[in-house]
Amino acid sequence: MDPRLSFVTLVVRDLAASRRFYVEGLGWPVALEAPAEVLMIPVADKVVLSLWQQDAAEAELGPIGRTEGALPFTLAHNVATPEGVDRVLAEAASAGASVVSPAARRDWGGYSGYFADPDGVRWEVAYNPGPIGASVL
Repeated sequence: MDPRLSFVTLVVRDLAASRRFYVEGLGWPVALEAPAEVLMIPVADKVVLSLWQQDAAEAELGPIGRTEGALPFTLAHNVATPEGVDRVLAEAASAGASVVSPAARRDWGGYSGYFADPDGVRWEVAYNPGPIGASVL
């Protein structure tokens, strides 16, 4: 099997709130929308972010568990400069995100910060000066 990630699906409590954040706030384009059920946003070549209303998702996935604190994963938005990190964090905040970790120089040599979307999903915004960082720009 070839290594591939085609969809990242976030099960959301309030699809309308997620739409306001991602589409109206951040300006991301909609590829497909089934009101009150799912919203799909192209985020990279052959990669889609799918936002799935929780009650619709539970019908297929079963019960969804949620606890306090950060979920055990992050999504990342890499940019070409440290200034880009600051700009994206500011854009996310103006769209309604909570900045949970302000941008800072990191021990690994880059510069990054984190925001949380309406469901608390953590997004890292990062400038990574190494080869792996360059490979995702």
